[in-house]
Amino acid sequence: MADLGRARANARLPPEVNRIIFVKNLPFKITAEEMYDIFGKYGAIRQIRMGNTPATVGKAFVIYEDIFDAKNAVDHLSGFNVCGRYIIVLYHQPGRTKKVDMKKKEENLAALKKKYQL
Repeated sequence: MADLGRARANARLPPEVNRIIFVKNLPFKITAEEMYDIFGKYGAIRQIRMGNTPATVGKAFVIYEDIFDAKNAVDHLSGFNVCGRYIIVLYHQPGRTKKVDMKKKEENLAALKKKYQL
């Protein structure tokens, strides 16, 4: 058992691997208990956050205690069939979200409208 812990400590993981995983295409009626049953098989879960607005329903964040448990879950559950839907499991990457500058977009749109006389 000590060898397993030592092997985990020396393992190199890709930079995108994270304790937080993002799950898409979940059935809209899935419960938190069912989520814990599915994702808890791969390790201790700290928290599950499920979407509750029309834009976020069917999506969830699962936060594991250990990064290796999260990696194991992503490896095994991506494409897993849950109630007739194949879930998409990805590592959460907070830096990949882009902030949109609406003022700049509106100025660009106005310039294009002026250019093409719309």
